[in-house]
Amino acid sequence: MMSDGGFADMEQHNGMSVTPLLELRDVHKKFPGVHALKGVSFNLKPGEVHALIGENGAGKSTLIKIIAGVYDFEGTYLVEGQPAQISSPSDAIAKGVAVIYQEFNIAQDLSIAENIFFGALPHDKFGRVRWKELYRKTSEYLEQVGLHEDPRKKMRFLTVAKQQMVEIAKALSRNAKVVIMDEPTSALCGSEIENLFALVRKMKSRGVGIIYVSHKLEEITELADRVTVFRDGAYIGTDPIAVLDEKAMISKMVGRELTNMFPKRSAHRGKLALEVKNLSTHKVFNVSFAVHEGEIVGFAGLMGAGRTEMTHAVLGVDHRMHGDVSIYGVPLPPNSPVKARKMGVGLVPEDRKKDGIFADLSVSDNMSIVSLDEVSKFGVIHGKDESGKIDSLIRKLTIRTPSARQKISKLSGGNQQKVILARWLLKKNLKVLIIDEPTRGIDVGAKAEIYSILNELAQQGLAIVVVSSEMPEVMGVCDRIYIMAGGTITNELQKDEFSEETILSSCIDIHN
Repeated sequence: MMSDGGFADMEQHNGMSVTPLLELRDVHKKFPGVHALKGVSFNLKPGEVHALIGENGAGKSTLIKIIAGVYDFEGTYLVEGQPAQISSPSDAIAKGVAVIYQEFNIAQDLSIAENIFFGALPHDKFGRVRWKELYRKTSEYLEQVGLHEDPRKKMRFLTVAKQQMVEIAKALSRNAKVVIMDEPTSALCGSEIENLFALVRKMKSRGVGIIYVSHKLEEITELADRVTVFRDGAYIGTDPIAVLDEKAMISKMVGRELTNMFPKRSAHRGKLALEVKNLSTHKVFNVSFAVHEGEIVGFAGLMGAGRTEMTHAVLGVDHRMHGDVSIYGVPLPPNSPVKARKMGVGLVPEDRKKDGIFADLSVSDNMSIVSLDEVSKFGVIHGKDESGKIDSLIRKLTIRTPSARQKISKLSGGNQQKVILARWLLKKNLKVLIIDEPTRGIDVGAKAEIYSILNELAQQGLAIVVVSSEMPEVMGVCDRIYIMAGGTITNELQKDEFSEETILSSCIDIHN
């Protein structure tokens, strides 16, 4: 029997042999030009939280989709020690496997009850839905997850955290023995994360096995019993959490120690590039700040503080009620993102998948989408000019893609983020780059690369605004930090004033 590596039929648990709820052996998965999984093995015990970690592109998502029946594969799939033929999501569901994806699989205009029992509504012999029974059963499952909502309420009126609880209730309604959670806290705030953790522990106490995928290593340390690491599609190892710390996990993921996550900054302030005076929309109020050439200026604040809304106000996405924005002293007309782009202001948005990428287009098309006028003449694109610049940026930013023709949706989150960065670097007149949540959902290796890119751009004289909910990130990357709360700026900190305590107190105390 091997030590905790996930290859044996039986595991020792409290002195007794335990059959894994789920086990995969020697799994291979190939896509055109990519060997995504290379002989991977993995198992999950009853009543454990088994964390799955690795850089983006390591193979985690591919393994999840194999377990969920989305992808076919080579290898062996066992459920409670017995070979299982899993060739579709319905096969996986029938075997007690439920997946709660980062992007929920919900019908917004249906009720909570209809979502939980979608495809399995109780009905009579004439096919009529037994609504009273449906709502009664729904209430029972909502009680189990601690959600006190009317089963008839439509999903669109629930917060993200409550929608997630409905997804968990759905898993329980199907008697799931295995629950996979993919980046479950990416859109949750502190109290909501605590509630989720309590629910995870409750499921664990009932013998449910949980596969937990997250880039937030502090969550892994708090929740996991065992941790399995993937790197470049290969199994690296499985260890009990007791023998790992964050440094060890990072080293296993990237295959090296990341001693300098944040590059050393030696800011050289140049001319005033972006000036905002008393800017107000219906979501932000009397916001004033400035960013110079060569500076990285951060915006910190709690969820709902107005940071993203501030970027929308500057760009003209939200209606400007009053105030002024200027680029190198030239007024930026209100309410026109197109004019902002033409004047050299770029935005890497908070929600990469929703607002950043064009999922069905190639890497090349995603890069050139905002600078077509610079690579075309009389409406005709100069193919060689465009491809030469794109290939150069792919090399410079180390974007890992088989080719520029690859669909961007096939790339990892970190590489998608670098493509969006490259989109603005293609523009000849880029003056100010605003990047909202630069490393959300990105692994530690890609984070370090993004930070290095931002540092280099600032050294070249670009004015950069970084909006981030991660305090270590905003302190590590920025030269100055503005704090927001309630849609307004509450404080400005210089580099020597940075501390998590000072930032947090400014976030909480609107009158600080």
